[in-house]
Amino acid sequence: MSDVDGAGEPDGAIGRFREELDPVVFLFGAGLTIGLILLYFLDPGLVQRGIAAGETVMYSYLNWALLVIVFLVVTFLVYLILGPWGRLRFGDESPEYSFFSFFAMLYSAGFAAGVVFWGPTEALFYYANPSPLFDVEGGTAEAMTIAIQQTLFHWAVPQLAVFTIMGIGIGYYAYNYEDVPLRVSSALTPLLGRKNLDGPIAKVVDVMAVFATIGGVATSLGFIGSQFIEGLQYQWGIDLGTTGIILVVTAMTLAFTISMVLGVDRGIRRLSNFNMILFVILMVATLIVGPTAFLVLVGTQALGGMFNDFVAMSLFTGAGVDGGTTWMNSWTVFYWAWALSWSPFAGLFIARISKGRTVREVAFTGIAATSAASIPWFIFVGGTAVWSHHNGIADFGAVIAGEAGAEVSGFILFETFPLGTVFILAFMILVTTFFITSADSSTLAVSMMTTGGKAEPSNINRVFWGVLLGMMAAILMTLGGVNALQSAAIITGTPFAFVCLFTMIGLIREFVSDGSRVLLQEDSWLFGAGPKNEPSAAELSDDD
Repeated sequence: MSDVDGAGEPDGAIGRFREELDPVVFLFGAGLTIGLILLYFLDPGLVQRGIAAGETVMYSYLNWALLVIVFLVVTFLVYLILGPWGRLRFGDESPEYSFFSFFAMLYSAGFAAGVVFWGPTEALFYYANPSPLFDVEGGTAEAMTIAIQQTLFHWAVPQLAVFTIMGIGIGYYAYNYEDVPLRVSSALTPLLGRKNLDGPIAKVVDVMAVFATIGGVATSLGFIGSQFIEGLQYQWGIDLGTTGIILVVTAMTLAFTISMVLGVDRGIRRLSNFNMILFVILMVATLIVGPTAFLVLVGTQALGGMFNDFVAMSLFTGAGVDGGTTWMNSWTVFYWAWALSWSPFAGLFIARISKGRTVREVAFTGIAATSAASIPWFIFVGGTAVWSHHNGIADFGAVIAGEAGAEVSGFILFETFPLGTVFILAFMILVTTFFITSADSSTLAVSMMTTGGKAEPSNINRVFWGVLLGMMAAILMTLGGVNALQSAAIITGTPFAFVCLFTMIGLIREFVSDGSRVLLQEDSWLFGAGPKNEPSAAELSDDD
């Protein structure tokens, strides 16, 4: 038996690992990541200055592009849900998973870790410092509704849209054409051509995808890890220090590696289902224990305001408004860049679990069903936090002023509840399990990227990338906390805005040929004299 086939032997496992690799993508992706890690240990100040310089460039010259591209992607996905192209399918087979499992995996592996982190916190910042788009004074009753509305806008549709467009772009070509692999560059198949998917441009896109995923996912793991560590210190006075941060992230990395090795069915699917159940329980319990009537009223108004102001909020650059561009860069642009840094891995994972589904199902689940899960969480948890602070029941002043980390908001909130310790424990469990599902699905995606699109990469490959992800998260947390995490997301995510744009253009080109025309009928022309019309069948019969 060859070493590749001998999966039970060490040589067989190593042989399979070597056999499956795409050497260019693996070596460049791993080289960039390991090089950055080594540079951190040699000169952390240089890494910090480099991240800050990259962030400045992105904020100064490309912020408007992110806003426009994300808005166009949202518009396109809405058309896919409502229009005729939605009937197109990802292959000819039946779906692999139930709709609930499909939704739970898509949600848990997509961005739920960020939802948990920012749920009790984000609206507090908008309450104290509302968007300059709205003529509202901070700290007032009116600012409470605007704060919830802004939070819903950031976490409902647009962030999810960039994951979904990549998932549709990769999955549609991979499952409908035999010679298209399951990898990120496949999203550009109509533009590159199927014969060029192993060419230099495709390799560059795949290497960018690996690096963006490492930066984006490490950002999310850093957020969740810091929330767990701050919770230990805030609630029980356990100060872990830098060494403790590395140990906690290492332990979490070990946990998600075990889940990842178990595979999608036994690991990610089951844990994702558990996450959603606990997520709903904690959300509903917050509604019951919190100011129920207020939450229903403010949620209804905030949701209506989000839909009413959606276009203005999407394209608000802050031009001509004191502090407007700074506010927009700090929040909306950061969130779009963070989501874009996740888009390669999330899109690849969405494609991996979408076989047999229609374009409409994937688009609907990606931006509508997942938004329906996030909106109540931010209304109930974020609304309760704002209401509690406004009415003096809980004091988030230190968090708003930046004297305490955003990580502690959930613990400040839940300790005011009856049975507060139970809520805090449930919150920490949810933080940890979402960390695990986000990490193992992202590691699976990176492994797929570096093997040329294999749906089941070897365990050695998965463990290798899992360790690198954990190390990057720990480094960013010790380098500068939340600020370093945000900067990393901006740098790695911004270039992928243009990949998403080209993916959308390619899908339009493909769907026009496979589906139907959108604006013009097939015999329409744009310029000059029209073609000579052939006589119709009725005219021919009359002549006879």
